[in-house]
Amino acid sequence: MQQPPSKLPSGAREPKHSDFDDSDWSKDADVPIRQLTRDEAQALLAKQSSLSVWQVLAVQAGFGLFVALVWGVLTLRSAAFLSSLYAVAVVVLPGLLMARGVFGRNAGRGVGGLLVWEVLKLGLTCALLVLAPQLLHPVDWVALLVTLVLCLKVIGVVLLLWQGRKKNFV
Repeated sequence: MQQPPSKLPSGAREPKHSDFDDSDWSKDADVPIRQLTRDEAQALLAKQSSLSVWQVLAVQAGFGLFVALVWGVLTLRSAAFLSSLYAVAVVVLPGLLMARGVFGRNAGRGVGGLLVWEVLKLGLTCALLVLAPQLLHPVDWVALLVTLVLCLKVIGVVLLLWQGRKKNFV
């Protein structure tokens, strides 16, 4: 059987496959891997400390309280202060529920369990937002929503600062 003539554009060359075929796999030496001893593993874990979910929730709550105080001082209205505090509760309480469910004593480590707790967290968050007009009289929606967004976004700032701190120690 004859091979059909290649239809390359004018000026194009046939691709060279010899570079791959001529490679010498024996020259690619992998770094040897050895098993760590118990002491080496503990030292490595101590050096590579991680950020706890409880620490993140504490930072969220603390930052939310700070934002609520700023709203209260700048507006001099109790509705803005209470709405801002309520926003902190809307962020932190469902986060506490999910953290307890996912990382608690009897928590399962599967993806299904994580999904269930995430759905419960979203449901509680939505329920708390729907209940805001019944619990707060009057509701300062601007203070509530701005505080809510700031409390949610502070996680990213904490993680960025934590990563920067870890890079300085390595």
